[in-house]
Amino acid sequence: MSLEPNFNKITKAGYDHLKAEIRDLEAARPNKIKILSAARALGDLSENAEYSAAKRDLRHLESRMRFLKKQLQYAKIYTPSNQDTVEVGKTVTFEFMDDHATQTYQIVGTPEVDIEHKKISIASPIGSALLNHHSGDVVTVAAPNLTYKIKIVSIKI
Repeated sequence: MSLEPNFNKITKAGYDHLKAEIRDLEAARPNKIKILSAARALGDLSENAEYSAAKRDLRHLESRMRFLKKQLQYAKIYTPSNQDTVEVGKTVTFEFMDDHATQTYQIVGTPEVDIEHKKISIASPIGSALLNHHSGDVVTVAAPNLTYKIKIVSIKI
C-alpha cells in the first residue's frame, strides 16, 4: 500500500504568487553568478569580502528557490465552496467575545501567510479554531498562553 504525501491547501492566488517569486529568483540567478565570477577574479579568496558576499547572496537565492519549489511540490490548489463554512480562501469577520472588537482575515494555506495583508493560516490558533464553522458560531481559540472565544460574524468568498 502506498501512502500519498500530505498536501498543503493553498489558494490559486497564493500558488501563482509562489510561482512568480520562483521565476523572479531564476531570472536573478545568472546575474548573481556573474557577480560571483567577477569577485573571484579579484584575487585571494581568503580575504575577498566581495567574493564572500557574492557567494552568500547566491547561496541565499538558491536556498529560497529550493524552499519555494518544495512548497509548490506539496501544494494543492483549493477552491472554496459556496457554503457558509470557514475554509481556505474565504474571508472571515469575527468578534472577540470579551471586548466585542471585530477583525477580518482571509484564511489561507501556510505558505501564503501575510499578517500585513490580513491573511492567516489554517494552522494558526484562530484559523484552526474557525475552520469548518459557520456564521453565528462561537468558537474557542486555544492560543499558546490563553484561551478566548470569538463569534463568526460573516464568511465571504
